[in-house]
Amino acid sequence: MGFLKKSRKPTPFSSGAPKTVLHKNLDFTSTEQYKVLRTNLRFTLPEGVKCPIIGITSSMRGEGKSTTAVNLSYVLAESGKKVLLIDGDLRIPSIAKKMEISGDYGLTNYLMKTEIRPLDSLRSSVIDNWYIMPSGELPPDPSELIGSRRMGALLKTMSEEFDYIIVDLPPVNIVTDAMAISEHITGLVVVVREGYTEKGEVERCFRQLKLSNVKVLGCVINGATHDGASYGKYKKYKYYKYYKYSSEETASK
Repeated sequence: MGFLKKSRKPTPFSSGAPKTVLHKNLDFTSTEQYKVLRTNLRFTLPEGVKCPIIGITSSMRGEGKSTTAVNLSYVLAESGKKVLLIDGDLRIPSIAKKMEISGDYGLTNYLMKTEIRPLDSLRSSVIDNWYIMPSGELPPDPSELIGSRRMGALLKTMSEEFDYIIVDLPPVNIVTDAMAISEHITGLVVVVREGYTEKGEVERCFRQLKLSNVKVLGCVINGATHDGASYGKYKKYKYYKYYKYSSEETASK
């Protein structure tokens, strides 16, 4: 996949994200790396899938999965695709806060059919073809709801309307939600933060995904450093380490 250059010492449980790391306010280097991620995804996705449904997760909190979900969906929409970003973290949702929109209405409303609004109500003000579905009211049984037939039916219905669906999911090592939804999505992208994520946590994450037969599309190394090299010099980036590992694990299934 690719990686996004960010602070070397991230705050583990930040409740928000500075605007400089979100969608249109990204710096040039970060934007280019998300475009690399967008391009590499096209090579890893199965052929013939009309609307890939891609889950974004991590091994633990604080690795940047939600920011990655926002920015990946943004660069996909920027390329002309009609994209839906869903906040599927029904425990600690953050997409609405990052995007500075109301999170009161969203995924759980669609799943519980308490209120169904037109898709246009989810349209982003940033790009016309970028739609954002917050989590909605938090349910008492997130794992059951995210892996339910209702979720599968919703994703199937939405896939008829969009070119890509990106779903932000809770960390694998904390709850089972990412595994619960696996049968309803095309595959997972795992975010790993350099200098923060422990090796044991990464190994545990991939072990659980393998045991659950979850298709891993690749891995994003977040916060990687370049030893002072600038993007303008086109220095080779070292962002294939975990992607190679996860691809080999997937291929061996």
